[in-house]
Amino acid sequence: MRLVSDLWLSRKSVAGFVIVGAAWSSYFAQMPVIKAAIGASDGVYGAVMLLASLGALAAMWLAPLAHRIAGRWALPLGAMIMSGGMLGAGMSAEIVAFGIAMTCASVGAGITDVLANVRVSEIEESSGRHLMNLNHAMFSFTYAGCALATGILRELGWSPAQVFTVLIGLTALAGWIMLERRAPPIPTDETPGDAPLPHLLVWGVGAIVMVAFLTEAASEGWSALHLERTLGGGPAEGALGPALLGLSMGIGRLSGHFLSDRVPTLPFITVASVVAAGGLVLVGAAPTLFMAYIGFALTGLGISVVAPLALALIGRLVPPKARLAAISRASALGYAAFFVSPPLMGFTSEALGLRAGFWVVAALLLICIAALVPVLAARIAARTQQAY
Repeated sequence: MRLVSDLWLSRKSVAGFVIVGAAWSSYFAQMPVIKAAIGASDGVYGAVMLLASLGALAAMWLAPLAHRIAGRWALPLGAMIMSGGMLGAGMSAEIVAFGIAMTCASVGAGITDVLANVRVSEIEESSGRHLMNLNHAMFSFTYAGCALATGILRELGWSPAQVFTVLIGLTALAGWIMLERRAPPIPTDETPGDAPLPHLLVWGVGAIVMVAFLTEAASEGWSALHLERTLGGGPAEGALGPALLGLSMGIGRLSGHFLSDRVPTLPFITVASVVAAGGLVLVGAAPTLFMAYIGFALTGLGISVVAPLALALIGRLVPPKARLAAISRASALGYAAFFVSPPLMGFTSEALGLRAGFWVVAALLLICIAALVPVLAARIAARTQQAY
């Protein structure tokens, strides 16, 4: 009953996470055929996705502006821009059109993601419930289901344009759910009497979000290609990689929803990151599809809780009226992962092979957590002592 109550309480933000999950899973499950249609090598594809990801990075900073201008329409509008860009990418036959379309998709996804995270954080504050992992779990379960469905549709001969047309319809439905009855209040960065925005804390947590998103992006964006090209799988076997990632991430986040009240945040993040890094190492070393599937499942299970826990931590630590600014900035740094992941994986793949790309990401994850978690723990302890 608690689960049903929490889902209903956060239904508008859940709808945002669900449609973002549907969009990216349907894209990544078709990445091999879309990449082939535009005739791009790994390096060229990575460079174009790098430029497109700048749109998502900009959207993280522009989300507060979208909130002010569009009000209650901001979430549905961001989702429609995202899905329209996906449709354009699916219809592209050359690299320039693809890049423009993916930039639009990235802008829309970035706005939707930030505003949905802010909405969850506000509900957590007002209700006293931990909801961030649950909302991100719905993203992951949707990602798994839509990736698997997209693989089946590919086997049946559906084109990317046909799949993304269905996505447009689903986005319209989700937009109706996301639409607020009235315009939400417009928060400001700081107000008299509030503590100043803890910039170092925001950037430290944002770096953890970034490395978590880098792990997700590398796994989701290159899993189908790794399974099909490196290990010789077919379209359905390739789509099973993103599906397993989404399913394991959903399970991990749903478990995190119930564990977040009982386990301290930073130790939870540390253990989860080690599990995810181990999964990536296994993915890179896997001699068979089955072993790669196990690696992707472990990666998803571990990395699933890292970004939600970090974003929830920011929401709890900053002044209420600084929450939108803080989450936007942490998310902006996090979305830099989608700026870094395509060229990192693409250039590493061309130079050393796709297996090495997963190993590099695993190393970056472990280095970041080892460097940042002790620093954040010390700063949080210092802030707590100051509060008393």
